[in-house]
Amino acid sequence: MSTFLTGWGCTAPTPARLARPRSVGHLRELVASAPRRGVVARGLGRSYGDAAQNAGGLVVDCTGLDAWTFDEGGGLVTASGGVSLHTLMTALIPRGWFVPVSPGTRHVTVGGAVAADVHGKNHHRDSSFGAHVRSLTLVTAGGEVLTLRPGHPLFSATVGGMGLTGVIAEATFGCVPIETSMMRVDVRRTADLDETMAAMADTDGRHRYTVAWIDLMARGRRMGRGVLTRGDHAAPAEVKEASPFAPGVPARAPAWVPGGLLNGLSLRAFNEVWYRKAPRRRTLTQGIAPFFHPLDGVEGWNRMYGPRGFVQYQFVVPFGAEETLRGIVATLSEHGSPSFLTVLKRFGPGSGGLLSFPMPGWTLALDLPAGGRGLSGLLRGFDRRVAGAGGRVYLAKDARLGAAMMAEMYPELERWRRIRDEADPAGLFRSDLARRLRL
Repeated sequence: MSTFLTGWGCTAPTPARLARPRSVGHLRELVASAPRRGVVARGLGRSYGDAAQNAGGLVVDCTGLDAWTFDEGGGLVTASGGVSLHTLMTALIPRGWFVPVSPGTRHVTVGGAVAADVHGKNHHRDSSFGAHVRSLTLVTAGGEVLTLRPGHPLFSATVGGMGLTGVIAEATFGCVPIETSMMRVDVRRTADLDETMAAMADTDGRHRYTVAWIDLMARGRRMGRGVLTRGDHAAPAEVKEASPFAPGVPARAPAWVPGGLLNGLSLRAFNEVWYRKAPRRRTLTQGIAPFFHPLDGVEGWNRMYGPRGFVQYQFVVPFGAEETLRGIVATLSEHGSPSFLTVLKRFGPGSGGLLSFPMPGWTLALDLPAGGRGLSGLLRGFDRRVAGAGGRVYLAKDARLGAAMMAEMYPELERWRRIRDEADPAGLFRSDLARRLRL
C-alpha cells in the first residue's frame, strides 16, 4: 500500500511504499527486496523538498533505528541513523555536553544530519556536521555493512550525498562540552544590509554562534535592515538562576490556514513589529531551545503557508561576491517578497563532502509561498546569478532546481558520480530529487 509523502515545504506529494525497519538486519532485507523504482532512506521529514521521497518506489523510515551510546571521557556519541538530535540534546545537556552542530530544528535524525551535512549558526567556527563524524556505518546496495572513516572516498560521497550512496545505519561523532544549559546572547539591531554584513564580518570571530534576521520587505535606505544575534554557551557565573533544558510542549499551528494569510501586507506588519521589538543593543541570557530552535515551539508551523505549501531557497556565494548577495536582496526587496523567515550567516571551511553545500562565504535562506506570481522565474534568475558567482543552492532545501544548473554549481559532481556508481552500479538508491537533478 502506497503512502503520499512530501518534504517540510508540503509541495509535490508523491506515493511510495513506506517501511520502518527496527534492526540493521531488517534494513538489509528491505534494501535487498527494493522494487525497480529503488529505495531511499527517510528520517523525520524535515528536508524541505523532495530528497526523502521516491515516487513509485520504497522509502525506508529509519526512525525505528534509535539506539545510541555516549563515551563521556572522549565526548563521543555513537548513534543509530534514526536517533534524533532532540533525543540526544535531552540526554546530553544535563551531562554537560552539546551536539557539535545544530540546524534550525532539533527534530532531525543523525542519518539525515550526515546525509544533508547540516550546518548551524556556528559554521564560521566549527564547519558542518560531517566535519565532526569520526566514522559511519553504511548499508550498501549490495547488502554490505561498511564502516567508513574520513579519507575514504565513499565517506566523502556519503557526507552531503543526500542518501544516494546507501543507508546510514550508524555514526560516531564528537560533542561540545558546556557548563550550563543557557546561552549568553548579544542582540543588535542594524539599519541596513551593509551595516549587518559589516557587523558580522567584524565580530564573527568573537562568538561561536552568529545569525542575522533580514527584513526583505524594507526598501530604500532601510534595505536589508536586520536583527543580529550572536551567542556563546554561558558560564555558571553568567547565569542568575539555573534553568534545565526543557523545550516544553509546542503550540500547535491551526490545522488549516487561509492561503493568503502570509501575504505582503501581513508580513510587512510582522517584520516592522519584529524589528522594532528588538533592542538596539543588549546582552542577555537565553535558553538553548529558544536560541537554536525558536520555530520548534510551534508544531506544524509549515502549515502556516497554506495548502499550497512553501519553497525555501538557500544559497551561498563565496567571499568576494558580496555584490551578488546585495543584488539578490535588492531584487527581493523591490519584488516585495513575502518571506516570513530570512536569515543570513557566514560560512567557514567545508567538511570535505563532495556534494556538501557549505563553502566559505555568505549564505542567505528565505521562505516563499509556493505558487507566488513570478516566483519560478525569479528563482531561476537567482540560480544564474549564484552559479555565475561560484556559489550554489542547498539540496536539502531545494524543490525546483534543474539538472544543468546543479552540475554548474557543484564542481565535484562527476567525482561523486564515479564513487556512487562503483558502490551502487544499478542505481538502487534513488529519490525524486535524484531523478529531477539526474544524479
